Amino acid sequence: MKKKKIKFATPLISSKEKKEVLKVLDSGIYSQGKKCKQFEKNFKKFTNAKFASAVNSCTSGMHLFYFSLGIGKGDEVIVPAQTHTATAHAVELTGAKPIFVDCKLDDGNIDLSKIEEKINKRTKAICIVHFLGFPVEMDYLKKISKKYKIYLLEDCALSLGAKFKKIHTGLWGDAGVFSFYPTKQITSGEGGMIITNNKKIYKKMSLQKSLGVKQSFLERKIPGIYDTVDIGFNYRMSEIHASIGIEQLKKFRNFLKNRKKNFFYLKEKIEKLNNLKILYSQKKDSINAYYCMNILFLDKSLRQRNELILELEKNNIGVSVNYPQPVPRMKYYKKKYLYKKKQFLNAEAISDKSISIPLGPHLKTKDLNHIVNTLKKILT
Repeated sequence: MKKKKIKFATPLISSKEKKEVLKVLDSGIYSQGKKCKQFEKNFKKFTNAKFASAVNSCTSGMHLFYFSLGIGKGDEVIVPAQTHTATAHAVELTGAKPIFVDCKLDDGNIDLSKIEEKINKRTKAICIVHFLGFPVEMDYLKKISKKYKIYLLEDCALSLGAKFKKIHTGLWGDAGVFSFYPTKQITSGEGGMIITNNKKIYKKMSLQKSLGVKQSFLERKIPGIYDTVDIGFNYRMSEIHASIGIEQLKKFRNFLKNRKKNFFYLKEKIEKLNNLKILYSQKKDSINAYYCMNILFLDKSLRQRNELILELEKNNIGVSVNYPQPVPRMKYYKKKYLYKKKQFLNAEAISDKSISIPLGPHLKTKDLNHIVNTLKKILT
């Protein structure tokens, strides 16, 4: 009998989410209603943010941040080389230029020591990514952003629940943006959330995410009468997505507890194997979000790493790669910005020699044991 496949990630959707979606469908109000406002309110409380604005994706939220600040052609934004393409795309879409910085090999986070040398008169912002949910040392970046009077954005796509010095990720910078894509710690189907403690930035982004229209249809004194006071996009989250997000957020603490437990169960057993390194960062003043486990095989080639992925798939273990290329090596950016080999050595090593192992709350102990035993079998 064929063993059931262990998925890399799977949304844990219960009857509660389904019930709330049906309520929205029955209400006839699918956009700009009460559900989005409730989700924003709950997210503010969870992260201790002053302001929260729900959007249709993390990418939209990051692009909106730059757009609202007037960042565009001729400007530069510093970003990690080791991240999802969305981090760079959000900059590129404004007409500004992403300036890539290599990562550290221990946890995949941006190399802080290499940031200041990239700053010049064209630099308008720094965007950092909390890689795999490991918080970056944000106090240092806060000082840098103040020193050079540049904006600081946190890409929190994988860091829901992560904190540095008791402050939730996303609240150290001028804004933080989260993702609720189906593989993330919680999902709303698709969607994102911007958090900030800056009222001016919040009001500007909230207006521009909704086409610059001042009054939603529920706020209009006379039906059909409204005004457009700014340029903007349709980056709103729908009521359907928000209803799922509300229920998912209620379960998150338990999700995170299970992720942490699974991480250390796997870590204890896998780190005993030879010639591998587990990407990990645990500072005394940080709390991790434990998105997945990245295993780095420094003695293997790209071809051997890919063969390892295929062997795990044959054994019904769903794995991934975070991320398959340093962004500047991807075809679009490589061609435009003339990437050179060995330009981002650590990002290249993580991209070419690592695999991402699942550790979500959908996994049982028997699943974790199957992962460990299969890895042992393949590697020996």
